Amino acid sequence: MRHGFDWRRTPGFGTYTACIFFFLYAPLVVLVAYSFNGGSLVTVWGGASLKWFAAVAVNRDIQAAALNSVIIAAAATFAATSLGTLAAVGMERSAQRSSGVMSSLFALPLLVPEIVTAVTTLIFFSSLNLRLGLMNLIVAHTVFCIPFAMMPVRARMKGLGDLWENAARDLYAPPFKVLTRVTIPLLRPAIFSGAILSFVVSLDDFVISAMVGDAGTTTLPVYVYGMIRRGITPEVNAASTILLVISIVLAAVGQYLNRQAISKS
Repeated sequence: MRHGFDWRRTPGFGTYTACIFFFLYAPLVVLVAYSFNGGSLVTVWGGASLKWFAAVAVNRDIQAAALNSVIIAAAATFAATSLGTLAAVGMERSAQRSSGVMSSLFALPLLVPEIVTAVTTLIFFSSLNLRLGLMNLIVAHTVFCIPFAMMPVRARMKGLGDLWENAARDLYAPPFKVLTRVTIPLLRPAIFSGAILSFVVSLDDFVISAMVGDAGTTTLPVYVYGMIRRGITPEVNAASTILLVISIVLAAVGQYLNRQAISKS
């Protein structure tokens, strides 16, 4: 019996893969390790200590930046998830040919370099003379996060088909009840997955936040970048480690929910 070609059996494939993982994750391991450095120099080990995490915990500027990041990410996640879910349902249940065009338009933020999105958003806000503080960042992050919220929902919709919705219609359920009582509950794991992914993307975003943000709207990634420009200390490592751990945990939860949604489809 003939089997398909297996890339894993290619000579040197394992070594090549290990080198790629080392290149990607070795800097993160070094950063996390030196966040526990008790010395004042970032590259000189001065013994294990948690003092830099304590310094981050009492730093009012970091707290303010973290609060801005959470507010922006939460608001953008709610808006992007709501719009993305409705758009995904509409496109998957639409028989019009324009659905492919709409899919391409919604996917543009994923294809266009983020710096281009940030510059065009800044020009758009400047032309309208919009200076709404955090609201400017919330709108910009919402637009950027909509595709991330849509992806799990569209995947779930493709797996579900329309059997359950047709059954509800056969029982004379109006369209709104079909949406709220049948479609949305079946999409709930995918919606949560997209929401978590959107929250992580918004929380970690630097380029759009740096370009669009005004004074008083500094987010945590932008503040960490400012700390690096003033001089790298283990406090920067500690703040980066906290942000990294939060992102990894949320991304893992989102991936788990997405797999659960796929397995049930």
